[in-house]
Amino acid sequence: MRLLTYTVAPEQEGWPLRRLLRQELRISGSFLSRLKWRPGAILLNGQPATVAALVRAGDTVTADVSDLPGDNPHIRPVDYPLDILWEDQDLLILNKPAGIAIHPAALTEETVTVAGAVCRYLGQGSFHCVNRLDRGTEGLVVGAKTYAALRDMNAVIRDDLVRKEYLTITFGVPAAGRHVAYLRHDAKNNKVKVQAEPGEGFKQIITDVTVERTEGPFALCRIGLVTGRTHQIRAHLAFLGAPVLGDIKYGNRKWNEKTGFKTQALCAVSLTFAQLPPENTLCALSGKTIRLEHPAILDKFASLARK
Repeated sequence: MRLLTYTVAPEQEGWPLRRLLRQELRISGSFLSRLKWRPGAILLNGQPATVAALVRAGDTVTADVSDLPGDNPHIRPVDYPLDILWEDQDLLILNKPAGIAIHPAALTEETVTVAGAVCRYLGQGSFHCVNRLDRGTEGLVVGAKTYAALRDMNAVIRDDLVRKEYLTITFGVPAAGRHVAYLRHDAKNNKVKVQAEPGEGFKQIITDVTVERTEGPFALCRIGLVTGRTHQIRAHLAFLGAPVLGDIKYGNRKWNEKTGFKTQALCAVSLTFAQLPPENTLCALSGKTIRLEHPAILDKFASLARK
């Protein structure tokens, strides 16, 4: 029996199980239709569940994929250079450039994807991305080579044993410090709303902001994520009056056009791991920081002085 196990992240609360299985465990619709008729093939917290069940943060999802082919037909191997910062027998951490998607949206789309490049590099047709970055966001992507690594990295994230930091360029200078607000995700249009007070369907977000330097109306900021919800950095900074430059959803269109920024100026620059349990397959990362030494966003910020 081959089992895939996944722990639901806070930002995925309320998702139907179907969406989680397809998006996070990369199970195709055709194979999912076979699974849902097999008693006990899909478990939610150890109990049989339907694909329509709604999940909660911390839930454990298990799928019996014994009949699933080893290769994922949604991922086309592609020859594309990879900037790998860490690799061992279980895990791979690489730098994703802006403008490239991690996974293909459909079979007919995406000539180049991170998953396709990694599958070509590894010589295998499956690759499980643990964290997701939007197409326009550059920076560190964590991929699991094995199901044990996928399970254990999900546990690291769930138990807050890794700290993520980002660099971003904002139009306007946000107040430094820790900011708390509330966010609600509208899955229909894939956009979020942020407000100062709690409300129905809103979840708390906590974002740390450090202003590194300024250039005219722009600021280079270091962002620490205490919570990690959909579009949190982009939407929270816009709510604070300093939207991410180049952001077409939450940003300032006039200044995006004036500066020529066509994608959000946002980069995942570092991952710092706490002391991991010795039974965790990723314990070699205990106490380590994986960092981009000179991310492209620094050159983008320097270019603003010449505009």
